[in-house]
Amino acid sequence: MVALHRVSDVDDLISQAALKFIDTVARIQAAGGGLHHDGIARVVLTGGSAGIGVLHELARLDFAAQQQGENFPAQRIDWARVHVFFGDERNVPVTDADSNEGQARAALLNHVDIPDQNIHGFDLGAVSMEAAASAYEPELKEFAPNGFDLHLLGMGEEGHINSLFPHSSAIREQEELAVPVHDSPKPPSERITLTLPAVNRSERIWLLVAGEAKAEAAKHVVEGADPEEWPAAGAHGRAETILFLADDAMSEL
Repeated sequence: MVALHRVSDVDDLISQAALKFIDTVARIQAAGGGLHHDGIARVVLTGGSAGIGVLHELARLDFAAQQQGENFPAQRIDWARVHVFFGDERNVPVTDADSNEGQARAALLNHVDIPDQNIHGFDLGAVSMEAAASAYEPELKEFAPNGFDLHLLGMGEEGHINSLFPHSSAIREQEELAVPVHDSPKPPSERITLTLPAVNRSERIWLLVAGEAKAEAAKHVVEGADPEEWPAAGAHGRAETILFLADDAMSEL
């Protein structure tokens, strides 16, 4: 069941999601917590304006915590004990402006003390999409064998998450954890995406949604629609699924 977390606007969404992210990861890192009971947080990042906005805010809060030390009201993440994965990626090098990993590095990862080996990208631009998809599954099984502690998701107007679009072969995939997408209706057309079986290995799933055009899709998520029609409705965290929803996307609820 989806828990609705109402926020006033996209800026409020970014602020609240970032603070909750810090609290969640800090609790995982305390006393050997998390799905793997090793105090290491395994998180999946998302692109989009809200997703990248959260990453910018995390970088800002981390810098503020460094400067203020014990006087800073929020906890600080030990980034050496975070492994980062990506929900999808465009078929471009990381240096390309369209790269989700590149955007995440620019917004957050280049500004915190996370070891590069803890950043698990798809290496697109260096290998074929088919090879990258095939290689990502064993990487997931090595570094996140029990699944993810947290999966952030954006959502499109038609309800797509990652690069899982309505009526696509990717949304119907039931076995593979990562698949290539050659016909994305949203450019660029070539991508790799985690599938619903991969997404739903997550302990927590947070959907970050703002914008009037997404109101209908948000309604279908809350109502539990068919994922073939509304892919975001197929995302179910093992412990929680939270829809962070801005007021401008509430008109259908």
